[in-house]
This record gives sequence, structure tokens and C-alpha cells, in this order.
Amino acid sequence: EPMSKRQRKKLLKQKQWEEQKDLRRQKRKEKRQKRKLELQSKLDSSNKGNDRKRMRREVVSSTLRLVVDCSFDELMVLKDVKKLHKQIQRCYAENRKAFHPVQFYLTSHGGQLKSNMNENDKGWVNWK
Repeated sequence: EPMSKRQRKKLLKQKQWEEQKDLRRQKRKEKRQKRKLELQSKLDSSNKGNDRKRMRREVVSSTLRLVVDCSFDELMVLKDVKKLHKQIQRCYAENRKAFHPVQFYLTSHGGQLKSNMNENDKGWVNWK
């Protein structure tokens, strides 16, 4: 059965793709190694240690206060309580990373929310 011109082109491109597979893999490997070396040299040049820790030392705390009132959790279904827990986790994490973190407070923390946090995130008791 004769092949159309389009089919021949597709077949030719596929063969070339297969033949160059090793070359592409090698290029990706070299690129990864180059990136790794650059990162290593950057870490070696900065004797201050971890960049995140260095950034934390430069942080200036804010006088703003953020209060999350959790007294309404008995009016929520469990699904909403779980979503609230995730939102509180995200807020806490982002506040920790911020250059000007606000003072973050949870009030009336109990009931479903507290039991959910105890089950799924035991580290919340160490939050500052």
C-alpha cells in the first residue's frame, strides 16, 4: 500500500526523534549537573549558611495583630472545619515566611477544630 507524503514525513520525524533520544537525555543530564554545580558554588560562596535562616534574622516584626475567632466551629460541618484548619495552617506558614510578620492569634480554639488539629497536625502545639 503506497504511503502518502504526509505519512512519510511523519515516519521520518518519528525516526529522527527516536535516534536523537539519547542525545536529548544526555543534554538534560548535563543541564542538571550544571545547575547542581552552580547551586553548590553559590552555597560555598555564602558562608552565612542557610538562606532562609539568614532572611529570618533580617525580619522586622510588625505591630499589627491578626485574630482568628474559632468560636463558631460548632455551627460548621466537619468538611468546613477541615477547610478552616487548612486555611489556618496556610496563614501561619505564610506569616512565618513574611519579612514583616503580624502577631497571629487563635481564640476560642476548641471543639471540632481542636480535635481535627490534634488528629491531623500534632505540631500545632509548638506554634509560636
